[in-house]
Amino acid sequence: MNFRENTMAILNYKPYDKMPVVSFGYWAETVNKWADEGYITKDEANGYNCGGDNSEGDRSIMKKLGFDFNWNSCVGSHVLLSPGFETEVLETHPDGSKVIRDGSGLICMIKPGIVSIPAEIGTSLTDRESWETLYLPKLQMYPERVNTAYIKSLEPQESRTIPLGLHLGSLMGNMRNILGVEGLSYLYADDEELYAEIVDTLCGICYECAKLALETGTKFDYAHFWEDICFKNGPLVSPAVFEELVGPWYKKITSLVNSYGINIVSLDCDGCIDALVPIWLENGVNTMFPIEVGTWDASIAPWREKYGKELRGVGGMNKTVFAKDRAAVDAEVERLKKLIDLGGYIPCPDHRIAPDAEFELVQYYCDKMQNLK
Repeated sequence: MNFRENTMAILNYKPYDKMPVVSFGYWAETVNKWADEGYITKDEANGYNCGGDNSEGDRSIMKKLGFDFNWNSCVGSHVLLSPGFETEVLETHPDGSKVIRDGSGLICMIKPGIVSIPAEIGTSLTDRESWETLYLPKLQMYPERVNTAYIKSLEPQESRTIPLGLHLGSLMGNMRNILGVEGLSYLYADDEELYAEIVDTLCGICYECAKLALETGTKFDYAHFWEDICFKNGPLVSPAVFEELVGPWYKKITSLVNSYGINIVSLDCDGCIDALVPIWLENGVNTMFPIEVGTWDASIAPWREKYGKELRGVGGMNKTVFAKDRAAVDAEVERLKKLIDLGGYIPCPDHRIAPDAEFELVQYYCDKMQNLK
């Protein structure tokens, strides 16, 4: 069995030959450090930083480390603002920090030397007038949002060696990117009708793009959403509001992909997602990714106990051990073995591998997983 066949067998609780060793990329600073240390080439680092997941640079780095494939091996559509806003510097401060308007219309503070997510200050979407004049014209559906010619040219399913996903976009994460966390919170209280209209507009584009991609005839192994609407203490949106307004759209889209023979639907949401898991499960999302173990010891085990085998998982490998030693890696692999025995679960380093990771410890982890008994 190849990696694709093993992966789909595991997630469907069927017999398999070997657990694949799965990756989900790295910070740009990580691959740059590894290039400076001589473990990879500058071209490989640049190739990953420019091309991202499953690019030529990524595949070359994965081969050196010992990973089999990147879970985010997906084909997507353009479901965002089209065109986006021109990035604009609004203010420059004496310390070199800048206030900018980004491509989503979000107002952010950029500070020199800070590589984490920029601080949100505000949004250009302040009321119905700004929605209708600045945003709605950029959120019209048109066929070119889906590169159907490229999708038709993809390798046939029967000859693929790694699974191929159809990226379904984001039903609320993109809304958060447009409004910011504070704006998202206030809008529901200020204008429920506009809030619902924005949800329906963004979700409608995701549905239409998925439909066009599936109608090409290309067969996908799984489907995948991105959200990032939780933080370490829980959701950034009321679960009740999420269930009422977004849940039906999940059901509509997952029913669509199910009708094309896709039964594994995964979702990438950072943070503590426990309050939203039942909503996703009820509406056709059955595979959680990542499972963020590093901060609050998340694990598939309590979810499996609560929801049964309908819930699958990819992720949950504590990447912080890559900054420690071999003993820490050994202990993490032993912990993962017990979770693998639950079935329907594939370990993957919890999100992007951070700059404190030692290349040789990542290699050591991959070698241990390649020889898993």
